[in-house]
Amino acid sequence: MEKKRSDAIIGAIAGDIIGSAYEFKGVEPENFKVFDKNCSYTDDSVLTIAVADWLTHPGSELQDYLIRYARKYYDAGYGPQFARWCMMRHPRPYNSCGNGSAMRVSAVGCVANSVEEALKLAKDSALPTHNHQEGIKGAQAIAVAIVLARQGKTKDEIKTTLQTLFDYDLNRTYLDLYNGEYTFNVICQTTVPEALISFFASESYEDCIFKAVLTNMDTDTAGAVAGAVAGAYYGVPDNIREKAYTYIPKEFVKVIH
Repeated sequence: MEKKRSDAIIGAIAGDIIGSAYEFKGVEPENFKVFDKNCSYTDDSVLTIAVADWLTHPGSELQDYLIRYARKYYDAGYGPQFARWCMMRHPRPYNSCGNGSAMRVSAVGCVANSVEEALKLAKDSALPTHNHQEGIKGAQAIAVAIVLARQGKTKDEIKTTLQTLFDYDLNRTYLDLYNGEYTFNVICQTTVPEALISFFASESYEDCIFKAVLTNMDTDTAGAVAGAVAGAYYGVPDNIREKAYTYIPKEFVKVIH
């Protein structure tokens, strides 16, 4: 499979769509399907595209893109804080540590050419809303993982770098997560390390999404965060890429291209 620079973005969006069918209720392993009949894109995909569009317009304000896309695609299922923020006359960051900063950051990993650039751009992508230290860190960790995956680093090398830069516990096994409490977690402190552990334990892009969805009832975001890293590392299979395109507006596809 030929890997593409955009694989992290497609990986995030496909993970969002695949996971969306199971949000809030979760799923048993035997009932998991890729692109279940109840799938749809969510706010994760909308804001991923907003960040990607912003990155193609140097010097622009990300806040403007987040607000424009959120208002245009108003029924995508935004969190209550973000929904209020994007309707304010004078929006200000609201100190969020939610996983929204990590689920929308994939495009940063696609354009950054170094860890240092990924750290800076990921922080910039989080700050309009997620100016909490953990919100920034969550975005940075995923962006750095994507850059390292694109550079051909091994999983051990990626894990070592992330553990050096951040204080996530990535030494737990996937079985530790799977056998743990299955809850609806929406903060970076839980979503990001669990998504990364799912990636480290995976054998393919599809396997990574499957594993991530089984760790968090916020299944669309678990799929988006893990899928971004898995997409960059494995590449996104052509059949999944093309299927994902059928779920999203043509405007999104144009931004990705």
